[in-house]
Amino acid sequence: MMRIRVKVFATLGRHIAGGVTGAPFPLEVPDATTIADLVRQLNLPREEVKVAFVNGRTRPLDWPLQPEDEVGIFPPIGGG
Repeated sequence: MMRIRVKVFATLGRHIAGGVTGAPFPLEVPDATTIADLVRQLNLPREEVKVAFVNGRTRPLDWPLQPEDEVGIFPPIGGG
C-alpha cells in the first residue's frame, strides 16, 4: 500500500463523501495503482473524468502512481 493525496474538482466533488471540491485528502491505495484504478476506487463516473494531473503535470489514465503523489482530477468544464 502507498499513501497519495487526491483532489477532485467541480462537479466530481459530489461523488466524494464529505469531500470538498479542490480540497486535498489523503488516500491509501495498492502499489501499482494507476489513475484509472483510482477513478474506479473513488467511484467517479469515468465519463465525467476529463483530465488528471499528477504533481501538477497532465497524465494519461494509465499512469502509474507513486507514493506521495498528488493527483488532481477534473471533469469537462463548460463556459460561455
